[in-house]
Amino acid sequence: MKKYVLVRALYSVVTLWLLVTIIFGLVRLTGDPVAMKAEAGADAAYVAQLKSDWGLDRPLHWQYLGFVGRLLRGDFGHSFEKSLPVRDIYFERLPNSLKLGFAAFVISVVLGVPLGMLSALKVNSGWDNAGKMVALLGLSMPGFFVGLVLIIVFGINLGWLPVLGKGPSTFVWSMPSTWMPFWFRDWAYLAMPAFALGWYFSGAMLRITRSGMLDVLGSDYIKLVRLKGVPERMVVAKHALKNSMIPVLTFAGLNLLIMVNVAVVIEVIFNWPGVGQLLYDALSNRDFPMVQGVVLMSGLMIVVLNFTIDVLYGYVDPRIRLSR
Repeated sequence: MKKYVLVRALYSVVTLWLLVTIIFGLVRLTGDPVAMKAEAGADAAYVAQLKSDWGLDRPLHWQYLGFVGRLLRGDFGHSFEKSLPVRDIYFERLPNSLKLGFAAFVISVVLGVPLGMLSALKVNSGWDNAGKMVALLGLSMPGFFVGLVLIIVFGINLGWLPVLGKGPSTFVWSMPSTWMPFWFRDWAYLAMPAFALGWYFSGAMLRITRSGMLDVLGSDYIKLVRLKGVPERMVVAKHALKNSMIPVLTFAGLNLLIMVNVAVVIEVIFNWPGVGQLLYDALSNRDFPMVQGVVLMSGLMIVVLNFTIDVLYGYVDPRIRLSR
């Protein structure tokens, strides 16, 4: 088991090193941030000072070595645009992304899991066809399209929900908000972006739940349980559901991290002050340290989760660690 854990840890370290190297190179292909910051015809001394302050006057390989060395100390650098530590800005925005990601995660589970179970239990029926249609729409309709439709219908035409995210931007109510409790007014900002983000993942959740349930329901031990005369409700609730949820839970955990870290388009559309909006602004301003920090923090979360899942699988099923 120790060898298995060490091998998985080595894979994780290599993955993080590749991510660090790739993102370091890619952000420098987007252009020169000094040229964007300094106006046309700016004094040469001012431009040279900016490059020196940002560490862009050194050769590329020294920039890379310095970047890696700071990362090993837990230092993600300072933002070019805000002149603040990247780590502080990231963790200031992270709670907003966590709130949005968790709300979207709940929506995807509430929609996807029950419909997937119903589709598997009523296979080849009208319910199954309806579930397949929901999954198809969820996977084929991009989140930004769903978000724009929600804004037009519920935000502009009906005025039921705030159009833009919580912050200095405006939000419009067509009816007085005094009748709403404070917690509803707070969560009302989340309704449309959370649904737009969770819509796609609900389709994926539905499909994997249906597939897992069908595999379990067709297994030999479920047939044996039915032959013993166990009521169908007990068969589904006690035996089939529990065993079919293992891949669903794994998929759901990965989805939650993805929702938190890569909801760039949804956060931009709804002006939600999260990590995705932060990444978009950093890319627009060629803020190299901020882009690197956001991407690396997101990648670190996913790599750590995958490593944890691999180790847990190795403990649960010895065949996994013996086969690798």
